[in-house]
Amino acid sequence: MQLSTDSEVIVRATAGVVAAHADEITALFYRRMFEAHPELLNVFNRAHQVQGDQPKALAASVVAFAVHLIDPDAPDFSPVMRRIAHRHVSLGISARQYTIVGRYLLAAVDDVLGDAITPAVHAAWDEVYWLFGCSLIAEEARLYADAGTDPDHPWRPHRVVDRVEEARDVISLILEPVDGRRAPHRIGQYVAVAVDLPDGTRQPRQYTISSSTPEAALRVTVKRVRGADGAPDGQVSTWLHENAHVGTVLDVSQPAGDLLLDDSDDALVLISAGIGITPVAAMVGDLARRRPERSVRLFHVDREPETHALVSDVRAHAQRLNDVRTLTWYTEGAAEGPAVRSGRMDLAGIDLPSTARVFLCGPLPFMQAIRSALTARGIAPERIEYEVFGPDLWARQPKSGAA
Repeated sequence: MQLSTDSEVIVRATAGVVAAHADEITALFYRRMFEAHPELLNVFNRAHQVQGDQPKALAASVVAFAVHLIDPDAPDFSPVMRRIAHRHVSLGISARQYTIVGRYLLAAVDDVLGDAITPAVHAAWDEVYWLFGCSLIAEEARLYADAGTDPDHPWRPHRVVDRVEEARDVISLILEPVDGRRAPHRIGQYVAVAVDLPDGTRQPRQYTISSSTPEAALRVTVKRVRGADGAPDGQVSTWLHENAHVGTVLDVSQPAGDLLLDDSDDALVLISAGIGITPVAAMVGDLARRRPERSVRLFHVDREPETHALVSDVRAHAQRLNDVRTLTWYTEGAAEGPAVRSGRMDLAGIDLPSTARVFLCGPLPFMQAIRSALTARGIAPERIEYEVFGPDLWARQPKSGAA
């Protein structure tokens, strides 16, 4: 994957100005594309569009990809590419949609940068986009093929066969495919669930598979998002809490995601906050079943015991591990028990193997703060993996924040 010589010179000279206007470019691009193709609003998370997160994530990704093409010392972009491809297949993105995106994205570049965009500059950035797009199309085609999914029909009807009230504002839905053919998943993966909302729109949301047996029925654990500080309630989570009962049929994507539990002998440190416990629950269950001898550290922070989802599952599975240490922090609730503390998560003074593999899942500021604390403790950044619910703005946000 390499730019032509002429395009590399132009991109190297213009990358700074494109990056400086990237947010403006992508905001204009999305507005125009949705005006011309409103059907694509059924693919994209509308809340992220309103908040501006999705345009920022796209801008960051395209600019990072361009830097990767022109700078041999730039960080490896392939993990980001894989992550985007998994997100796309969970949403049913098709190859033909890249043509639409490319047309409106390059038009927005032209309009925002004006006279700075000569035909040669336009052609160079068009080349960047199609190297980016074709790489994703190829990876997504492989993922669709591996799962036996027809890209033209990416959604499979699943019936809710059980519903469990896990904690305040948190439910688990047990889903079985209507056609009886379960799609095995890997521990740590997620699916998208698409619902038709009362206003006539259709919206997908991605939920981690919280069941720990790959061949079992899918369990997705959904936190009801209640609006705060002027933000509205979550559309899909509210709909699922109010309407997804036993017998309800939901459209579900193929399992996707590359934040996977490996089979090495390295110690594991699983760190989560709030509903970020969902992949941890699946991982601990799988370890108890297959690798109980593996050393595990479980650290979780929640608001209070009443909001702590899947806690009984995690504790039951943890009891079957040979070498495990658990600590829970409650920011508002009372701390009761030797493994429970009050306040925000604080890993100071806690023994952590420097060669551990670390998984983080929770709000972005939380993960950034914990990652900084871990690297300060000597854990190499490449040994720390994370899962983001929503657009991946890791590189766009300050690397600090309260945990």
